[in-house]
Amino acid sequence: MPNYIKKCPECGSINLFWNKDRGEVICRDCGLVIEDKMIDFTQEWHEFDSDSGEKKRRAGAPMTYTQFDHGLGTDIGRKADLSSLSQKNRNKFFRLRKWQYRISTAIERNLKLALGELKRVASYLKLPGSVEEEAARVYTMAVQKGLVRGRSMESVVAGAIYAACRRHEVPRTLDELSEASGIEKKEIGRTYRFVTRELGITILPSNPSDYIARFSSALKLSAETQSNAIEILEQAQKAELTSGRGPTGIAAAALYVSALLHGEKRTQREVADVAGVTEVTIRNRYKELLDKLKLEKEIKRLKKKKG
Repeated sequence: MPNYIKKCPECGSINLFWNKDRGEVICRDCGLVIEDKMIDFTQEWHEFDSDSGEKKRRAGAPMTYTQFDHGLGTDIGRKADLSSLSQKNRNKFFRLRKWQYRISTAIERNLKLALGELKRVASYLKLPGSVEEEAARVYTMAVQKGLVRGRSMESVVAGAIYAACRRHEVPRTLDELSEASGIEKKEIGRTYRFVTRELGITILPSNPSDYIARFSSALKLSAETQSNAIEILEQAQKAELTSGRGPTGIAAAALYVSALLHGEKRTQREVADVAGVTEVTIRNRYKELLDKLKLEKEIKRLKKKKG
């Protein structure tokens, strides 16, 4: 017990109890909590194997939406030693374990299947843990509000993942989600808009600059080309060329222009395939950038210089 605590300030008793587990000093006579949230200054422990870790561990795993029970549930007898039980008790044990699975609610059964699919899609798209957690939270809220009825589980999962990517500014296109989930792009977009509207989730428009790094890496362009593409996008935003246009298309066009300016020529077909847009979109955005930003003279000058 700390030396500065001599007696109870309420009743003057010296009959004090130090609860080390809860970090509290309590008066046994009047029940006053004299001190709480005390820091444990004893030595820390280290885990060298799973057996010693289970004995010394003072807390369980953190709560997570990526599991249907938030990671707080327990399974009956997954690692239990049944050798000491009689055959009758052993059968009873197996029946309890079976009924634990059967008694789960419809929402829990839905979450078990959906969160497994969510993890698969998130792994395919190489999404960080924070995005996966946010997507699981959005999907759980959608299930609890009854938004999944009348819609396929896969489409709601894909919509939740897209919403999480947008909220965390992790650029993923609807085409990529469609490829990963096997759901049509239009259906994912429709479900995404419905879920975000019903749950009141506010999502800002995508920034075209977020896609530059990924597209540049896929096209194997230099860092200088990538930086210049971001500068072109900044000029385009000032000229109000980005409003009302798809962020992937304008980002791909800016990268295409930048590659031409730096002599790293890529075909419109190559850029369109990486960005998941059509060649017509690249061509239209490319022409707009040349006209409004006065870049056509610079490209012609470079072509003459090389010629």
